[in-house]
Amino acid sequence: MANKANGTALSNDFTQGSIVGKLIKFMIPVLGALVLQAMYGAVDLVVVGQFGTNEGISGVATGSNVINLVTFVITSLTMGVTVLISRYLGERSAERVGKVIGGAICFFAVFAAVLTVLLLLFAPQFAAWLNAPEEAFDVTVTYIRICGAGIVFVIAYNVISGIFRGLGNSRLPLLFVLIACIVNIVGDLVFVAGFHMDVAGAALATVLAQAVSVVLSLVIIRRQPLPFTLSRRDIRFNGEIRTFLQLGIPLAVQECLTNISFLILCAIINNMGLDASSGYGIAQKIVSFVMLVPSSLMQSMSAFVAQNVGAGQEKRARRAMLTGMGIGALIGVFIWALAFFEGGIPSALFTSNPVFIEKSAEYLRGFSPEAVLTCVVFSYIGYFNGHSKPLPVMIQGITASFLVRVPLSYLFSLRPDASLVDIGIAVPLASVYGIVFFTICYLFTTRRMKRDGVLA
Repeated sequence: MANKANGTALSNDFTQGSIVGKLIKFMIPVLGALVLQAMYGAVDLVVVGQFGTNEGISGVATGSNVINLVTFVITSLTMGVTVLISRYLGERSAERVGKVIGGAICFFAVFAAVLTVLLLLFAPQFAAWLNAPEEAFDVTVTYIRICGAGIVFVIAYNVISGIFRGLGNSRLPLLFVLIACIVNIVGDLVFVAGFHMDVAGAALATVLAQAVSVVLSLVIIRRQPLPFTLSRRDIRFNGEIRTFLQLGIPLAVQECLTNISFLILCAIINNMGLDASSGYGIAQKIVSFVMLVPSSLMQSMSAFVAQNVGAGQEKRARRAMLTGMGIGALIGVFIWALAFFEGGIPSALFTSNPVFIEKSAEYLRGFSPEAVLTCVVFSYIGYFNGHSKPLPVMIQGITASFLVRVPLSYLFSLRPDASLVDIGIAVPLASVYGIVFFTICYLFTTRRMKRDGVLA
């Protein structure tokens, strides 16, 4: 890759200009890409719900929890690449970017091979750990194995997208995932509605979509002007791997354990029967869309803050975090209202079964405050990620999951008249804890930066 121009870096300079304007401009494509990415599993569930079996709904819902866990870990690891590239651009050290990318290629190639083997061999164990309903057990295993066989394409997409977000370009990742989404929709209709392949067809469509997206993205990248050079000598195991893993591993551990807590939650609900399992699975697909606003905030904030930290502009990084909280909370109020009062409307998009719709709406009522609270939590996460301080993020994620969310969910499920509303409430309660935790960490960090003269 030759250094054709510096347009990418200059046109996405986060160290000057309007914070609101630049943050929103960068965030919208990130949000769009996340929306389309979430549509993978959502489309699978919609098509299986309309043209497949009831067992298929539970199979896709439970199996996608495993795949989502793996995907979130991959995204967290690539966040280290994103932050490192943004920092080097802020420091005007673009010559180091090629080494970061070359090291990432080597590391994630090995990582992809390991994950593929694990998902293929241990799919039955994963389904058993999630207490997949007996009638849906085999299709859950099928979904995990087929998606696991294509996990290399998930990794490739996330690495490519992470690189471009680090460069301040959020438009290309949106284009890549748009291609995948279109292919996935067509594949679902052909394999599930046309060939009646049920869960296997949905999984095949997902893998095919990811493969097409990666191939076309590589073709598109070759035509892009890039603010760095990448030579064959850069593609090796080098010291930059250790640096981005020091940033990414704590985030991946936090994300992994957080999602494991949701898998435990899934297992708790699966014990309540097929109706609750399917209803919760549908609600989780809706929740995946609700979480896109805070997720896009976090990813955008990480790159935005990292570039300003690299340029020594701490006050601007702080203002960006507060701006993100305001933007996210404003959007979250509208999402909360829909989830609390009309949760059955989005639930009906996934199935015509009235019992499943009712169970899904129950969970969404309890969950709904999370639409506002998590925007504050994720803005804090982006701020600490951008400062290359993943430890507070990891500690918060683990403690919120295993000291608040899981214990409360289990206790609420033991009630004689337990409903999914009660279990859903445990999620926003964990975010309340997260806000308190991060506020304390933020105040401590700010005081230390003032003492060291970093923040006047």
